[in-house]
Amino acid sequence: MSDTENDPNEALADEWAAALEEAGDARENEGAADAAPAAESAQFQELQAEPAGGDPSELNLDSILDVPVTISMEIGRTRINIRNLLQLNQGSVVELDRLAGEPMDVLVNGTLIAQGEVVVVNEKFGIRLTDVISPADRVKRLQ
Repeated sequence: MSDTENDPNEALADEWAAALEEAGDARENEGAADAAPAAESAQFQELQAEPAGGDPSELNLDSILDVPVTISMEIGRTRINIRNLLQLNQGSVVELDRLAGEPMDVLVNGTLIAQGEVVVVNEKFGIRLTDVISPADRVKRLQ
């Protein structure tokens, strides 16, 4: 038995080599008239900037007004290991990274947009906004 018969990968490689060689020979015999056309580069139109509408308050926001977003208030955060997490039960106290009286964060889809203080309205909790983050500052925080 030869080495090629013992190793199936070598046998497969030899078969591929033979097939490629046959394909090359067939192309040479076809002649220039039957040869495949050369590839051409694609032609694209140049992108044009849309004319500015001028006043940004004139933008049509109707298309996004019904898009739902999640708004949440965060009073603080902490990091604990899983061992301590599994030991939590009724009555446990978890210390947060905020001081009592500090403003809460108001997040929309996880992005800070404002800070405020807790209020009670008709026996329900609410938040009075004390500081709204400007759009420019929001963009800076994302970078």
